[in-house]
Amino acid sequence: MENSSNIALLVVITVVSGIGAQVLADYLRVPAIVFLLLFGVLVGNDGLGLIHPNVLGSGLEVIVSLSVALILFEGGLSLDLRALGQVSGSIRNLVTLGTLITLIGGGMAAHWLGEFPWPLGFLYASLVVVTGPTVVGPLLKQVSVDRRVAALLEGEGVLIDPVGAILAVLVLNVVLNGSANPLTLLQELLARLGAGALVGGLGGAFLGWSLKQGKFLSEDLKNLVALATLWGLYALAEVIASESGLMATVVSGIVLRFVGVPEIRQLLRFKGQLTMLAVSVLFILLAADLSLASIGALGWGGVLTVVALMWLVRPLNVWLCTLNGNLNWRQKLFVAWVAPRGIVSASVSSLFAILLTQRGINGGDAIKALVFLTIIMTVVLQGLTARWVANFLGITSSAATGAVIVGSNPLGRLIGRLFQERGESVVIIDTNPEACELAKKEGLRVYQSSALDTTVLEEAGLQSIGTFLAVTSNGEVNVVLSERAAEEFKPPRVLAIYPRDPQSKGVTTSDKVQQAFAQDLSLKKWNQYLEAQEVKLGETILKQPGLEFQRAHLQALIRSGELIPLLLERQGNLQVIPAVETWQLGDRLIYLLHDPKPKLLKRLSGSQTSTLTLEKHPIVEEVPIPVPAPREESDSKSDSKTTPGELSSERAQPDLTEGKA
Repeated sequence: MENSSNIALLVVITVVSGIGAQVLADYLRVPAIVFLLLFGVLVGNDGLGLIHPNVLGSGLEVIVSLSVALILFEGGLSLDLRALGQVSGSIRNLVTLGTLITLIGGGMAAHWLGEFPWPLGFLYASLVVVTGPTVVGPLLKQVSVDRRVAALLEGEGVLIDPVGAILAVLVLNVVLNGSANPLTLLQELLARLGAGALVGGLGGAFLGWSLKQGKFLSEDLKNLVALATLWGLYALAEVIASESGLMATVVSGIVLRFVGVPEIRQLLRFKGQLTMLAVSVLFILLAADLSLASIGALGWGGVLTVVALMWLVRPLNVWLCTLNGNLNWRQKLFVAWVAPRGIVSASVSSLFAILLTQRGINGGDAIKALVFLTIIMTVVLQGLTARWVANFLGITSSAATGAVIVGSNPLGRLIGRLFQERGESVVIIDTNPEACELAKKEGLRVYQSSALDTTVLEEAGLQSIGTFLAVTSNGEVNVVLSERAAEEFKPPRVLAIYPRDPQSKGVTTSDKVQQAFAQDLSLKKWNQYLEAQEVKLGETILKQPGLEFQRAHLQALIRSGELIPLLLERQGNLQVIPAVETWQLGDRLIYLLHDPKPKLLKRLSGSQTSTLTLEKHPIVEEVPIPVPAPREESDSKSDSKTTPGELSSERAQPDLTEGKA
């Protein structure tokens, strides 16, 4: 009874510590593993002594195995197969040739610098060939990088984990038994990987078919069916070939994502939450059993071993594996820098330390200490500097340019021309042949198709474009299209026109989709204004003095329905303005201003064939009247003879307070 109470207390403290570490890391926007390791040591044997993982006995190995299986299944399920296709060759090389390079290089570093015997040196290297989705995934969520770079790091992290785990077991057998035939090791590695892939592939396909056919199942029950199936596949693969279970879980997740299941987002959310809990529990338990004295005993040799792994072995690995890839040197340098080790290294090394000690072989605790030192150094150094390195190299996804615009109406085409005038790639997608023809006449690249067709979005280049904008006349359709694009292609900026209170009109939105331009925007009205040439295209720069007045003045014009902000130029980047954007000092705003004219005057001035000219408006910064009032006045500047979409630098002196541009 007392032992049950101790285990219950251990579980409670572990979960509370793990979730607390996740909350603190999320608040400070740093990799969660930093605080998980810190909290684990704090409550463990060398800290407050609140938990002792050894009371779990063999149950610790069960918890570790099932948790890692869940983590890798979620990693496989989350992989973007379309993005992986662009870097498939590099990923293949990293998982095969890269594993060999890290094994040899890491073993040499551990022997020469860490003074480990050769067998234990290579055992350490086999434990750190993996990176891991538990560290790479959260890191890439905090540091938005180029799509191909993210796909390469995520794919490597998921696919190399089962390879590394099996390799580590084979090397351990060599250490324990003393036989080291490379050909035999390779055959055993391929056999176990093949068995796991076969079980995972068939099981994933069966699970996908079952979830599609089981329409009578509730969403919550479907999630639990998926959980039970993945653990069943893990156990089945382990029975067929030991250590093949992890490969089975990864492949089953990939296959399930490929075949597609209804409500995949709910399944991903459920598995993501379980994965976060599993990672929290595992790191706390494993770090609690870590001996700080054993890390200190490594001395500078251990530190130099990790430095060599990070700054010599990894760059050489990436350089050789991406020679024929389509990455530039900046992208390769970032991939070489970011290779943090995670839960697989920690869990397998902890189990190996116990096994080596039981077999009477010295060095188990030293290997575990060196692996945890590797985790600490790579996570802290690479995790905390990844954002700075990405910004320095200019590979952040926010730097992506161009736009895919769904809706070939007057407003959509105007936005497209404005982007195109900046030399950025623009694609218009619409199902209406007449609207598509109008876009072609204005020099825009057009696809006459539905934006639900991912093949069309891929041909349009959405995987490398910075903005997806849905401006069709149907707000519900805009939201659906935007969420689909965000889920499948993950562009940096996804915007759509939809009602201010979408729930009241049956529209549900996610955090990935921003409302474009302004709240309660009447697209029909502004398209009519554009067709009737009752608008002026203007720009203004927010500057001191009078910044707060400018903001208030422009917001008043927006609320009155006389002005809509279109684009924002900040630090050289042109972006579609979200409805909730806070304008900053130095921002350049491009907007449309309603400019009604008497019909007779329009006929006389010939404005039926006039085009929009971008004009500067310094008066907006000077006149303290926030509400526009119409006045009757002809304006020859509106009849500029520039070509469609041409941006003129001609200065005007309009009075925005009177509805003129």
